[in-house]
Formats: sequence, structure tokens, C-alpha cells
Amino acid sequence: MNRKDFLRKGFLGTGMLVATGSVANVLKNEIDELVPLDIIGFNHLPNETTKIMNNTVLHRAESRGHANHGWLNSYHSFSFANYYNPERMHFGVLRVLNDDTVDAGMGFGTHPHDNMEIISIPLEGDLEHKDSMGNATVIKNGDIQVMSAGTGIRHSEYNKNKNQLVKFLQIWVFPNKRNVTPRYDQLTLRAEDRQNKLQQILSPDPNDAGVWIHQDAWFHLGTFEKGKGADYQIRKAGNGVYAFVIKGEFELAGQQLKQRDGLGIWDTEGFELEAKTPGAEILLMEVPMQL
Repeated sequence: MNRKDFLRKGFLGTGMLVATGSVANVLKNEIDELVPLDIIGFNHLPNETTKIMNNTVLHRAESRGHANHGWLNSYHSFSFANYYNPERMHFGVLRVLNDDTVDAGMGFGTHPHDNMEIISIPLEGDLEHKDSMGNATVIKNGDIQVMSAGTGIRHSEYNKNKNQLVKFLQIWVFPNKRNVTPRYDQLTLRAEDRQNKLQQILSPDPNDAGVWIHQDAWFHLGTFEKGKGADYQIRKAGNGVYAFVIKGEFELAGQQLKQRDGLGIWDTEGFELEAKTPGAEILLMEVPMQL
């Protein structure tokens, strides 16, 4: 499959990046019009790609795809936009994990999505959100945001502040139901509920802790002192977990992980993790392994 077919078939979603503010549009917004992505300056294949070890896959931080648009500095754990690595298309139904930094006053102009569960986890700063459902909100560190794009939505995301960066994780998950009614939700989490333990922040159940999505997925955040850790048990047989180290260092399932490293593990009932540095933070994303 060539890159044009790859884009048109929807593997990258329908949203295109658009800069707002004093910088001109980077990519056009029309779904059916492809632009010459080679001019943007992406890295196509990093020097270090994927290491396979039994039932695990390791993605070192420095092996991620990288795009610096000036207003947006983005690292891609999986193929996205002009970063295409056939060995890193997705982890089960986890399609996108982008580590984004947005300049002051800049952001993503209004763009469309459909049939995708989109999760945003702010790490620093204030991210202003507007969408075609009438939502106009601001999310910040300690919040989690979710959208079920379903039959189709349009939205924009801006750095609300003129004097500081916004950093956030942008996560896309394939849904288990197509063409649902679009929905939006956000929640402010209690930081104390993840001190030296795992805090559930997402599940398939609207009545359970955290936000919910149309998928048999469970997300957890944890912040640990050095030497502290937790046991994780798989919620649904056949699921796998993609662990992403937000800050510090961990040992997980016997593997040493540093900041922004990712480790996928499957065919297991559970595993142990332990912080190797003070104040280490980790995100666990349990997802079905079959699309």
C-alpha cells in the first residue's frame, strides 16, 4: 500500500493538523485533499525501531517518530501523518499515542474525525477545546478528556495561554461500535488517588471510575516514590497493556524503562511494576489485541 492509499483508507484518521495564530496552516483541512507531506520535515524511520522479546514490544523514547512544525513539537509512538513505520502501526486497538507540545497561543484548527475514541491527557498548561457539539471547555493537568467521534465531529484545540507551553498526550483508540452518536466528556482526577497506587481513569463502563469509551479498555495512572510499585491484573482475557512512562524510571515485567519509553505486553494475566526514581509517573493502557 502506498502512502496515498494508506491515508485515504483512514489508517491515520480523518483529522489533519492545522496551526492557528500567526503561523499559516501546515496541512489542509479537507479530508479528501492530500498535501505534499514531505515538505514538513518528519523523520520517516528512526534509527532504533522495535525490539521484540517473547510477548513484549519495547519502544524506546528516542525511537519514536518526530515532527517539529515550529508551533507544534510532536513525538509519535505509532505511525502518524508522515511518520510511517510498518512495524509500528498500532498496539491492538491502540492506534495513536502522540506526545505533543504546543507553543503559547497556538493550536490545532477545526478539523474532523469519525469512528474513533479520542483521549487527551494534559501534562502542563491549559488546553482550550471547542467542538461541533457545542462544547467549549479548558482542560489542564489533572484532567482527562474523551470524545467518541462516531458518525462525525469537528473540533479544535488551542493553547489558551500566551506565555507558557501546553503539553499533553493525544491518544486514539479504535471503537468496538461504529457510527455511534458523538459524545464528549471530561473529568478532573484526584491526584491523591494515584499516590503509590494505580488510579483507574478510563473504562468501558459509564458507572465505573473515570471516563468511559466504546471499547473494552481500561486506563490507569500512577505516581510512585522510589522503590514503591503495584501489581496489575488484566481486566479482560485476551487484552494487552501498553505502558508509557510519563516521568522518571520504572521496572515493569523485568524490563527497565526510562522517561517516555513505551512497553507493550500481552498473553499474560498480569505483571508487577516498581519505580526506580522518586516521583515516577506511568500510564497503563489495557486494550483488546484484536482489531
